[in-house]
Amino acid sequence: MNDAVTTVETAAGMLGSLSLVNLLWTLATLLICLLVKRALSGILTKALSRSKLDLRLQSVVLKMASAVMWFVIILIICDRLGINITSLVALFSVVGLAFSLAIQDSLSNLASGILLLTNHPFAVGDYVEAGGSEGVVKKVGMFYTNLLTLDNKLVTVPNSTITAAKMVNYSAEATRRVDVVISASYDEPADKVRAAIMDAVSQDSRILPDPAPMTFISEYGPSSVQYTTRVWVKTADYWAVYFDLTEALRPALKRNGVALTYGHINVHMINDK
Repeated sequence: MNDAVTTVETAAGMLGSLSLVNLLWTLATLLICLLVKRALSGILTKALSRSKLDLRLQSVVLKMASAVMWFVIILIICDRLGINITSLVALFSVVGLAFSLAIQDSLSNLASGILLLTNHPFAVGDYVEAGGSEGVVKKVGMFYTNLLTLDNKLVTVPNSTITAAKMVNYSAEATRRVDVVISASYDEPADKVRAAIMDAVSQDSRILPDPAPMTFISEYGPSSVQYTTRVWVKTADYWAVYFDLTEALRPALKRNGVALTYGHINVHMINDK
């Protein structure tokens, strides 16, 4: 109770020591500061509206600028009232440091969110691999990004985790390459196998003619020869073509008289006389 009374008396004494002229000058200074703040806010708002920044990022910039301007106004008014602003700045610095240490993880996520919204490495609807997870981007927030996995799970990834590691955007380009591997017997001529594979490729209208499809021997295994087929498709058709082509290769090889093979071991018995 005594402390409160002392504080009131101190404030009253300080106000009492102010002359009417000083008080009017302080009010005029406050009015000018508010007008300047309003003008600067308007200029900044127009500049941001003409920029390509994300709307959420524009809002953050405006709020941060407003906070800085209010801080400057408070310092100016305190100086006009005769308050020692050096100690006030020191107090704000200590409080700001303590607060920033307490929320450093959130600040890291915020900074990463600003980078994501500025650089646009991916957009809502893209299929990406980021932060140790992969899925369709549902939301890019200031602190977190939401991914929807192929099995319909919503994953919330901190933005700092995304920017700290490799990001892969599978939807960034209009086309993607599909690679399918199949094995055939060593007894089958390579030209015959390639012709059978291209027969299956020619049946799918989703496969693009340019770049041209290609198939080649990619490995000589212990009991079979591996053939890799590469075709280009629209990004939206990637998985459908991958699964359909994988399924279509077996009947195509069989239709063209190409024998498939599987892992096996030949055992030769030697009579020990």
